[in-house]
Amino acid sequence: MPDTLSFDGYDARILAELQADARLSMTELGRRVHLSQPAVTERVRKLEAAGVITGYRATVNPQALGYGIRAIIRVGRAEYGRIVRLVGDTPEVVTAYNVTGEDSWVLEIAVVDVAHLDAVVSRFCELSETSTSIILKVTRDHQPLAPARGPQPGA
Repeated sequence: MPDTLSFDGYDARILAELQADARLSMTELGRRVHLSQPAVTERVRKLEAAGVITGYRATVNPQALGYGIRAIIRVGRAEYGRIVRLVGDTPEVVTAYNVTGEDSWVLEIAVVDVAHLDAVVSRFCELSETSTSIILKVTRDHQPLAPARGPQPGA
């Protein structure tokens, strides 16, 4: 976090509330964290300006949109630019991570059925070796983050 931003318990509570429900009005947010609406609005603006809050979005249920399968594709070494372009051209890719280790990329995808899964995976197989796992159950998704705590003195 930037040194210019003073971060306290109010900011942590504001972040927790907004991560739980980004649609809160500033009035309701202020009520929940025990600050006035102008004070909470100013703090939220500072958190946005500092890059702590990077956006607001709706979380949707893929099954309600017709996607019956979520999967993870691990992609081996391939030309970076080609993978980036393919990820950009593949709307089924929900999340893409460029990672260290045996795999170069880890992708989360949402597809309608097994045939759709095969079609998407096949596109990535053309660039590199892949390994695919179907997600059976999500036990944690979008876990709210609190400010990191540095090493404690004497720890």
